[in-house]
Amino acid sequence: MPIIRTLRRTVRRAYRRTVDLSHPARSPLGSSVVNCVFYEDGARQKGACPADEAVRRVRGSGDGFVWIGLHEPSVEEFAGLAELFGLHPLAVEDAVHAHQRPKLERYDETLFAVFKTVRYVEHEELTATSEVVDTGELMVFTGPDFVITVRHGRHGSLGPLRETLEADPEQLAKGPAAVLHAIADHVVDDYLAVADSVQNDIDAVETAVFSEQASRGDAGRVYQLKRELLELKRAVTPLDRPLQTLASQPLPLVSADIQPYFRDVADHLSRITEQITSFDALLDSILQAHLAQVTVAQNEDMRKITAWAAIVAVPTMVCGVYGMNFEHMPELRWTYGYPLVVGAMVVACFLLHRSFRRNGWL
Repeated sequence: MPIIRTLRRTVRRAYRRTVDLSHPARSPLGSSVVNCVFYEDGARQKGACPADEAVRRVRGSGDGFVWIGLHEPSVEEFAGLAELFGLHPLAVEDAVHAHQRPKLERYDETLFAVFKTVRYVEHEELTATSEVVDTGELMVFTGPDFVITVRHGRHGSLGPLRETLEADPEQLAKGPAAVLHAIADHVVDDYLAVADSVQNDIDAVETAVFSEQASRGDAGRVYQLKRELLELKRAVTPLDRPLQTLASQPLPLVSADIQPYFRDVADHLSRITEQITSFDALLDSILQAHLAQVTVAQNEDMRKITAWAAIVAVPTMVCGVYGMNFEHMPELRWTYGYPLVVGAMVVACFLLHRSFRRNGWL
């Protein structure tokens, strides 16, 4: 099992998609604007794309949309974009300061969606202090002719997703709603990958708890997994209602041909939610089984201590009797009295030890 888990981690590291910072439209590291691209008929338009220039082009042509990606912008950096696209102040405040629950809000013709991004933290061995799930946030403003994504955290890059969408112009031509669906699908796929990795950790803990080498420190690892699973649950569970709204409720930016895609994402999310619930129940069972094993082990220790105490009590009692300073004691002046008493004590201790062994106390 440890070899198989090591191979799985190695494969995940080798095939994990990374962000290509050499992409011509990406800004240098350190800038909050990660990307700004103008799309028309599902195709990426060439040329530099400052936000104001992109808006002028998209609204001048009357077709297409602009997609602007930001990473942890400050209030000052985001203020210009908020004014340019007419974003609601409450949504802007949520996007800049983060720490929001997954949700979907509508402001006139703009949809504001919040997603919790998750990442599995690789580790060689799970301990009572191991970080298993790392979370971030992704906010998406969707309008008639724009998509603005705001990312918080060390992971959740949308670079690979953008390139995947650009390889499918037919889907991208469906507009900002198609981008919102792709982002939701990408986030939920990450949930599934993290849940599968957490399952490997749960299997490892379960194997350790029921092995002959089980230790009392396993309880700390189970508690740590439950805490990390709770972090994953906080990201996954609240997203169900926003996805159901996108899949079934009439919204100005989500056409009827896009809603089936959101229903598919909602189905995947339901599966992950059920999986997390089953993980939680399984960890409860593992913890209860571990505590029961600890109790049984303690009872066995107490039985052994009691058995040895009973064996030692026999010679202690005999020696205590003969240690009394009385003149008239049995066999006190007999030559063979001492070896007889010692032999009697040995025989009594042997019989007690044999009896305890038969009963499983020793």
